[in-house]
Amino acid sequence: MDAVDRQLIQALRENGRASYAELGRLVGLSGPSVTDRINRLETAGVITGYRATVDSASLGLGVTALIGIQLSDAVDHEDVAQRLRDLAEIEDCWFIAGDDSYMLKVRAGDVDDLERTIRRLSGTKGVSRTRTTIVLSTKWENRVGELPEDV
Repeated sequence: MDAVDRQLIQALRENGRASYAELGRLVGLSGPSVTDRINRLETAGVITGYRATVDSASLGLGVTALIGIQLSDAVDHEDVAQRLRDLAEIEDCWFIAGDDSYMLKVRAGDVDDLERTIRRLSGTKGVSRTRTTIVLSTKWENRVGELPEDV
């Protein structure tokens, strides 16, 4: 990956809808050259997809919570991860180091919905304990920082 690839990735992180012509103007290449580079980055697994960023509150999901999950002893982590994947309320799931095994970002319509989600999580086979932090306000999310030079 060279400096032009890093510029293209950065531009797509900021605006995933940028046209190949726009990207070409930005990096000084033709549209077809940009297409080839982006296809190569996708094939290599560097670019893994594109998506719209949506305001959750506008969709009726005004409560965000971070939920730490402790697992039972001798449980299959991948089995639990698959069970968690089946819960649509979970937006993100990270396997982490520390007291908890997983950290989840959950979206809910209201506190009652969140409580139902926590009950479902607590009843999930392999989950021994949950710890919930409710987000009061979001200062930023999905921040696009600069890529390091050595990428």
